[in-house]
Order: sequence, then C-alpha cells, then structure tokens
Amino acid sequence: MTVLYLNLVTVFSLGWIARYFSTPAMETNTYSPVEIKPSRYLTMLAMITLILVSGLRTNIGDTFFYLHAYQLHEFTWKFVWSQKDIGFGLLQMMLKRLSEDPQILILFTAMITNMLIVLVLYKYSRMIELSLFVYITSGLFLVSMNGIRQFLAAAIIFAATKYVMDGSWKKFIVVVLVASTFHQSALILIPIYFLVRRKAWTRSTFALLVLAMIVVIGYNQFSSILFSALEDTQYGHYSEFSEGGASILRVVVYAAPLFVAYLGREKLRDIFPKSDYIVNLCILNLIFMIIASQNWIFARFTIYFGLYNLILIAWIVKLVKERDQKLLYYGIIIFYLVYFYYEHVISLGILYKSNYL
Repeated sequence: MTVLYLNLVTVFSLGWIARYFSTPAMETNTYSPVEIKPSRYLTMLAMITLILVSGLRTNIGDTFFYLHAYQLHEFTWKFVWSQKDIGFGLLQMMLKRLSEDPQILILFTAMITNMLIVLVLYKYSRMIELSLFVYITSGLFLVSMNGIRQFLAAAIIFAATKYVMDGSWKKFIVVVLVASTFHQSALILIPIYFLVRRKAWTRSTFALLVLAMIVVIGYNQFSSILFSALEDTQYGHYSEFSEGGASILRVVVYAAPLFVAYLGREKLRDIFPKSDYIVNLCILNLIFMIIASQNWIFARFTIYFGLYNLILIAWIVKLVKERDQKLLYYGIIIFYLVYFYYEHVISLGILYKSNYL
C-alpha cells in the first residue's frame, strides 16, 4: 500500500497546487462551466503519476491474466476477428509488434484511461484536486487496474462528455460504438444518452429511484427474468455469479454527493447551467449500486457512471454558504480518506506489486 499512499499524496498535492496557480479560462467555442483553469503543467504531472502507478503494476485484480494472455497468444488477424471485443484484440496486436513484454499492455491502457479521465476533469471540474482525490479514494482508480477493458471503454465514453453537454447525439453514439469494441457492455450508453438529456429531480427521477427499490425487494424475480434473457449472450455466465452484493457503505458513498446536490439544485443550475445531465448520470450510478446491493455483478455498470461523480463532487462545495465551504471541503477529504483505508486495507487487503516501483 505504500506506493498507493504516496500516489494519493502526490496526485492530490499536484492538483491542489495546480488550482492555486490557476488562470482565467480562455474563451473557446466549446462549452466549459469552469471560469478558471488549473495549471496544465502541474495537472499533467498528476496525470503522469497516475499513469506510472497504474501502468507499472504487476498485480491487482485480473492484471495477471491480461499479462499471461498477452504472452500466450499470437495476435493474428484470424485470432483477433474471432474475439468478442475486436478493438482490444487489435490494440494487443499492435502492441505486440512493438514489444513482447506484456507490461507494455498494462502501461498503454493505463495511459489512455487516465489521460482521458484527467483531461475531462480538467475541463469540467471546479476543484481539480478534489476530483483527483475522490478518483483514488473512492476506489475508481483501483477498479481501473482490475476491469481493464471495461474501464478503458468507460474512459473513452467519458471523453465524449462534451457531446452529452452539446446534444451531439450522433457523435456520442459513434464514440460509444468505438468503446464497445473494447467491451460490448458500453452499448448500454446509447439509450442512456436520451434518458439523461433532461432536467434532473423531476418525477421521472424519483420514479427511477422507486423502481430501483422495487428491483431490490423483488430481486429474485427480476434476476430470473434478466438472466433468462441473457442466457445465450456473452453475459449468460453472470447468472452463476454468487459473491454477494455490494455493501451498504458503497451506496452511501454514491448517495451523499447527490443529497447535497439535491439540496442546492437551484444554485447548482445557476453556477453550472448544464449540470442536470451530470446529475442524472450520477443518479443512474446510484440506482445501479442500489441494485448491486443484491448482486455485485450489477456494480460493473457503475464503472460507466461513477466517473461523473468526480465532476459533481467538485461542485457541491460551492453549493453551501461561503463560511461553510471549508467545512464541507475538509469533511469530504476526511470521509473519503477513511473510506479509502477501510476499502483498500481492511476490506480488500490490497498489496501493490511492481517490478519498477
């Protein structure tokens, strides 16, 4: 865990100093709610730190299996076209022409994933250091080192946030189709786009939350119908997944920022005019986590929506009175730091390994 602790301190410090040396945002043709921009060079250093810590690992989650598969297979055109996620096969074929060392796969995917995430946060986050801090302490950074393909797909879609803001649905769908070549579950974002492009906290919002609770209560019936429909697909084996549900603490972690956002919803719309779309994506994230409390497999969908929480949490500090903003800011730091320790050390017992660090 020493490397992960140092990573957290370094990234947060660089993010904080980057905001300290922020400058007024230049006027552009693209929408951005942030009036000041943190130092791009210091933000880049924070991004490089994330890339190196993630990309130079040799364990955590299914990293070992990706390393082994890279060494084992010859990525010919025939082999690549036989795979369900062609984009990821093409990526490995390209990388293997550069190097036989499987570490290049981990390093390259870490670079693309973290680069895209930090670039979006740089554009939309009100407090870049807070977004980066929560990215690590909430466990999303850890998940990016586990579900490599799916998190890479999520980062690609996250990079298309501007298309959600601008209402460019055709461009958004193209990006989703590209992301789906790395993980087919990304296709769920196509109907989601039309669902979130509306005002937040309407009757439909609460109807979805009620529906999530109904699914939890009648989970046995719901799961039977769902897994029967997926039986002949690549996700059919999920019906055999029996590792229990997500903890209630995770539900609280995702619900807390939304609670503050609801209380300050009018002010949030005033300082961040298109925030409703981000809020709706965070609500969907909470809904899937509520359902995941019955079966952990549904938490995989939060990989796509959890990243938007990083944007939202950096804005909720500005929703309270100015004299209370420091209290909320430090409260978020302490709460997520405790959660980070509980999740990484007590619950999962994470041990970071690297041949380089």
